Amino acid sequence: MYSPTTRLLTILELLQARQQRSGADLAARLEIDRRTVRRYITMLQDLGIPIESTPGRYGGYRLRPGFTLPPLLFNEDEAVALVLGLRSTRCLGLAGVTPAAEGALAKIARVLPVSVRDRVTALGEAVALDLPPAVRPAPSPIVATLGTAAQVGRRITLRYRSRDRAETERAFDPYGVVYYAGFWYTVGHCHLRAEIRTFRLDRVAGAELSADGATFARPDNFDPLDFVRRALATTPRTWAVAVTLFTTREEAAARLPPALAACEETPDGVILRGTTDSPQWLAGILAGLECDFIVHEPPELRVAIRRLATRLVNLVDEDAS
Repeated sequence: MYSPTTRLLTILELLQARQQRSGADLAARLEIDRRTVRRYITMLQDLGIPIESTPGRYGGYRLRPGFTLPPLLFNEDEAVALVLGLRSTRCLGLAGVTPAAEGALAKIARVLPVSVRDRVTALGEAVALDLPPAVRPAPSPIVATLGTAAQVGRRITLRYRSRDRAETERAFDPYGVVYYAGFWYTVGHCHLRAEIRTFRLDRVAGAELSADGATFARPDNFDPLDFVRRALATTPRTWAVAVTLFTTREEAAARLPPALAACEETPDGVILRGTTDSPQWLAGILAGLECDFIVHEPPELRVAIRRLATRLVNLVDEDAS
């Protein structure tokens, strides 16, 4: 549980780290509502901190230009979060990020009080993180360029290689960068195809800010992660899949592979919709869900489930004989 003092100092640090932040951004980062953000901003202003607010869709809060405070020391919770976060980056498949993370850890250790440094160092050496590794690495400069462009609304010139290695160049408005199921993606409006598209970053040959300085506005309430999940689940494959699962959406999403986790809750159950190239593989997945289900399509999936059930029964009968 964060204390009000911790949140006040965190808002101040966030405002010093970037020229302007929206109320929605501050609320999301501190896990509070916008009204509470406004109350904390008022408290800081009452303490003499020159925070300026700009109303409107693209408004937000910023420190008066030229105003700075000396950096604050990390408390123990912040230091633990930084150390564990930096160690977890080894699994994210960002080219060249491991040496950078080790350098950052060394710098953090130098500025910590001795008592905190010893505890955090011990934690870093004792904790082992078994996180799913990235399947394909992504160049960290491209991740940084796309992430920055998405934040400030700058158009990108994107060079992309398809699966058959054909390279195309396109103007692209990045709405966000996503790490999902072992791959890095960017989502946004592709001007070449005139629609929202998803691109894998290990296939991006280059990404640069557009020379003409063009800008864009991301659609309201757009969720890049949700878009990637649904795009992967509905990628065209041999068979379209529709299955009703008699469980909760949360339980289904926790048990299904990421590429199949696009579920819709209905009064009759959770509807799993997607595509597959292997009914046999999907039959095994459904059998392991530990819930009842109804297969609506494809018929080949029903056949695969019957064959799997027969095989399992036969195996049990052989063991008993």
